[in-house]
Amino acid sequence: MPKILIIDDERSIRYTLKEILEYESYTVDEAEDGERGLEMLQKSKYDVVLCDIKMPKLDGMEVLERAQILVPDTPFIMISAHGTIDTAVEATKKGAYDFLVKPPDLNRLLVSVRNALDKATLVTETKTLKKKISKTYEMVGASPALGKVKSAVAKVAPTDARVLITGPNGAGKELVARSLHEQSNRASGPLVEVNCAAIPSELIESELFGHEKGSFTSAVKQRIGKFEQANGGTLFLDEIGDMSLSAQAKVLRALQEHKITRVGGDKDITVDVRVVAATNKNLLEEIEAKNFREDLYHRLSVILIHVPPLNERREDIPDLVEKFLQDVARDYGNKPKKITPEALTYLQGLDWRGNVRELRNVVERLVIMSDETITEEDARAYAK
Repeated sequence: MPKILIIDDERSIRYTLKEILEYESYTVDEAEDGERGLEMLQKSKYDVVLCDIKMPKLDGMEVLERAQILVPDTPFIMISAHGTIDTAVEATKKGAYDFLVKPPDLNRLLVSVRNALDKATLVTETKTLKKKISKTYEMVGASPALGKVKSAVAKVAPTDARVLITGPNGAGKELVARSLHEQSNRASGPLVEVNCAAIPSELIESELFGHEKGSFTSAVKQRIGKFEQANGGTLFLDEIGDMSLSAQAKVLRALQEHKITRVGGDKDITVDVRVVAATNKNLLEEIEAKNFREDLYHRLSVILIHVPPLNERREDIPDLVEKFLQDVARDYGNKPKKITPEALTYLQGLDWRGNVRELRNVVERLVIMSDETITEEDARAYAK
């Protein structure tokens, strides 16, 4: 059951609130002053805290400020007999979820508690989901080749420097982009991905910069582009070598001036975006062939990070296989299968032209086709 802490120096208020909340099947603890309340918060986990503002020793605002450091995800509902708009605003600015006036209306109190519990649940679920996503997209391996990539990411991520990630298809360029974002000062902002190769050249500008209603035949309403969606965060331009020259010119302007203009619009829109790009092409050769702008290349490649193909870091294959076994088991809702050392050795000796992506597909196939333990015979039969 949800656990609630009441911090109030008035015994009668504590008794009334406790009686109401326990009737609703909540577990309730009491603290007679702010100091005692903080002690209890350090010892136990509470889902919601009801806290009076005017108290001896330590008033409610001080308790709220200290609790934001101790238990930042615990919602506080502040209660005061001397409630004013200024007090409510101050409490909200300091992190309070809600503000109630004494004596609190019963229905208002219960609604506030339920909403606070819902918010706390959402915060917990979001953190759990982010951890799962982060684990899904982590760079796995301890090879020297991958170590160089991780080292470069650790140095570059805290800056706002633009990064160009190169490497073959399936090698893990997207993972590098995600790591750069997650380790950056923009981690709380959005990470917006655009696959430039998957969008027709006539639509790429609308995708990146948005469009105004009526700007072309199918523009039945205004659309916000990826640059605006990524404001305050990171924009990942994957396969940028496939972008049209006209779109390249607009991207160059956005990088130079931090401004974009929607298709069919005439208003400049300021954007605060860190651009990370990736390509499997040799952009210097594309420049020679007049397919890529040299000035854009130099804007994007402040930092160059090359992701090596899997064939150049075969020592990472056992760790990758183990991770994929865990991932596949989680996706299918099954217990992870084991793999013999002989099967791993066989996999390490294969030619992985499709890189990490191909290895992931092979592991999934082996999980489906094999018994509880994946043997060398299974690997020979199903790996290629």
